[in-house]
Amino acid sequence: MRIHVVSDVHGSTAALARAADGADALVCLGDLVLYLDYADSSQGIFADLFGAENTARFIELRTEGRFAEAREWTAGLWEQVMAREGRDRRSLMDARVHAQYAEMFAAMPVPSYLTYGNVDIPSFWPDHLRPGQTVLDGEVVEIGGLRFGFVGGGLISPMNTPYELDPETFAAKVASVGEVDVLCAHIPPSVPELCYDVVARRFEYGSEAILEHVRETQPRMVLFGHVHQPLARRARIGRTECVNVGHFRGSGRPFSLAW
Repeated sequence: MRIHVVSDVHGSTAALARAADGADALVCLGDLVLYLDYADSSQGIFADLFGAENTARFIELRTEGRFAEAREWTAGLWEQVMAREGRDRRSLMDARVHAQYAEMFAAMPVPSYLTYGNVDIPSFWPDHLRPGQTVLDGEVVEIGGLRFGFVGGGLISPMNTPYELDPETFAAKVASVGEVDVLCAHIPPSVPELCYDVVARRFEYGSEAILEHVRETQPRMVLFGHVHQPLARRARIGRTECVNVGHFRGSGRPFSLAW
C-alpha cells in the first residue's frame, strides 16, 4: 500500500491533479485556498481584489506582526473595491473562494481523504466534493489495514484565519480519534523545532493537545503541515515519528508513505 500526503496546497491545482500518481490514495491535510502568496504578491485572492502593489504592502505589515494596522489599512481598500464592483465584501470574497474550490476538487485525485486547514471554510466544501473524496475531522478511517485519525483546522491566532478553534474545542477533536496508527492534522504538535518557520522567522501555533495525545498513545506517525519552512521537518516523541509533509504549493511534491 502506498499513499501520498499533501498539505498547504494553496491553489496549486495542476500539481494537485498529479499528486497521487503512483499511489493508491491521496491524503490532504488542508489549506486549499490561496488568499495571499507571500513569495509572489501578484497571486491569490487579495491580488485579484486589490492588485499586487497593495497586496505586497499587506504582506509586509503581516510579516512584521502589525496585524491590527494591516486590518485597518485594508478596510479602506475594501471600500474602494465594493464601490467598484457594486457588491459587499462577503459576496466578493465568497465567490472567489468557491471558484478556487471548484477547480481544486475537480482536479483532486480519488480516492482521497481530506481534513481542513486553518484557511479553509468547511461549510463550502460540500458544494464541491466529488464521489471518492472523503472529509474527516475528529474522525478515523482505515486505509490499507492501518487506522488513520484526522484533526482539521488551527488554533486561534493573530492571523484571524477562517477555521481557527479555541484550545478546548481542538483538544476535544484530538481526544475523539483515540488510539490510531497514523495521526493526521493540519497543525503540528507543540514542539519548538517543528513550529518555527525559518523564513517568516516566527513560531507558528502548534497543538499541546496533539503533543499530549502522542505521548499517551504513541501512534506510529504524526503527519502535518502548516509551517511552510520549518526549522526541522522531523522529530521523534517516544517511538512516534512526527513529519511535516511539506509546503505543497512551494514544492509540488507529495510525501510518500508505503507499508
